[in-house]
Amino acid sequence: MMHAKDIMSTPAYTVHADGPVAAVVELLERQSITAVPVTDERGVLVGMVTEGDLLRRQAGGATAGDLGARQIREVMSARPVMAWPDADVADLAAAMVKHDAHTVPVVVEERVVGVVSRCDVLRTMLPTDDAAQREAQHRLDVYADGQHRWPVHVHDTVATIDGRFDEDIERAVAEALVRTTAGVTAVRVTAPSG
Repeated sequence: MMHAKDIMSTPAYTVHADGPVAAVVELLERQSITAVPVTDERGVLVGMVTEGDLLRRQAGGATAGDLGARQIREVMSARPVMAWPDADVADLAAAMVKHDAHTVPVVVEERVVGVVSRCDVLRTMLPTDDAAQREAQHRLDVYADGQHRWPVHVHDTVATIDGRFDEDIERAVAEALVRTTAGVTAVRVTAPSG
């Protein structure tokens, strides 16, 4: 099972609610993103501002100069859909569809620690070899208490685990961890055990 913390982008760019809309436009353009979380003076999430929010304002008759001088709080969407780091990606996808949210901030104690886009979720459904390799390697490194004991490589959805296992049980657990990684269809182990 994948969680929001496994796919979120960090660090999360944020803007202050009292800042000018022009700052949002500049950030969206500079970072090639479509939405940004809005925080208050304490750093607490208070909203989201998206390209759609800005386009709706402009379509409503606001001139570019008018819009750029307004405060972000005037154009943001309050009470955004948000997620916690341990949120299941499937639940997150369902919330995105239900609320038509394209980007969801991930929060810890009301502070933004990352963001998940629809594209991030889609990558978990159709993972590339690179994404599968990163996830499989992460799983093995966590199992090895943060050590990089068993390098794993994924090519055409087949994972190959290298390194040396101290016991057969280590090897079995490592194989299971990699086999259950999204995007992996088979596992080869070149590492000896014992």
